[in-house]
Amino acid sequence: MSSSVVPTTYLPAAIDKAVAAIQFDSQGLVPAIAQQHDTGEILMMAWMDRDAVAETMRTGRVCYWSRSRKAPWRKGDTSGHIQTLVDLRIDCDGDTLLVLVDQTGVACHTGRHNCFFRAIRDGALETIAPVMVNMDKLGKDQG
Repeated sequence: MSSSVVPTTYLPAAIDKAVAAIQFDSQGLVPAIAQQHDTGEILMMAWMDRDAVAETMRTGRVCYWSRSRKAPWRKGDTSGHIQTLVDLRIDCDGDTLLVLVDQTGVACHTGRHNCFFRAIRDGALETIAPVMVNMDKLGKDQG
């Protein structure tokens, strides 16, 4: 995973059409699943509002909405672990996004490659992926 992928960007008319096709919830948010474009690995789930979708499509750098900070959150601004947009897909109901990305570094704020590092094994919760990066040393931005 590297940033050698050229970011996919869209013209304003395409952005407007995409945003109009999305069914945002009552808080103006839509779940967005980030997937590594070349391996199919699911990296994380986060939320996007209309502005985050538009910014992502305009710039090719993935931007989310932080519910805890109530502010836009551009992936990797403090950690350097950016997500470059490869493709943006809207599900059949229009209420979930699949964001195909090229992940630079780790996706999870815990320093793991993806956020799905815990699994139920023999009736117990088990950590199945190691920490790859000490995020405290980089400056956490939730990944």
